[in-house]
Amino acid sequence: MEIMGISGLPGSGKSLVSDIASSRGAIIVSMGDIIREEAKKRGESTKETARNLRAEHGEYIVSELTIKKIKQLQEEGVENSIIVEGIRSPREVDMFKENFDNFIILSIFANPTLRFERLLNRMREDDSTEYSEFKSRDQMELDFGIGDVISLSDKIIINESDLESYRNEIEEFLDEINL
Repeated sequence: MEIMGISGLPGSGKSLVSDIASSRGAIIVSMGDIIREEAKKRGESTKETARNLRAEHGEYIVSELTIKKIKQLQEEGVENSIIVEGIRSPREVDMFKENFDNFIILSIFANPTLRFERLLNRMREDDSTEYSEFKSRDQMELDFGIGDVISLSDKIIINESDLESYRNEIEEFLDEINL
């Protein structure tokens, strides 16, 4: 079973990697979904929940919950590859590497203007509609250490061309790692 993390700033294109991997049989575990699920339970925004979880349980609670979820899948006998979407800090990478052999990181990069346009088009609940909010969110992600994760990744895909080219790069990489 391959366990791979995906990192990248909001709007970079992580979800397409997950979609393609899922179509190949991988199970997607999204760290953002874990926060969104908890936000629903608490009746809070995702930003509030992310902050509150970390304040209540420590900076790496989302990673801990994600690792717990993956280990539960393993205990249930799941043999599919698992994709962890949304890794943001070098410590999170270390935690996954400590818990899972051969854990690798794929990072997706796209420039800020392009990513903001994509966020405006997808309009997920936690997406910014103001460029200043978008930049603040980027800064928050960078403060977590996502830039270090991207720079130390096992593979980086630049997602700034057309969709077909990007899709082909993802497919080639997943073929390389036999996923």
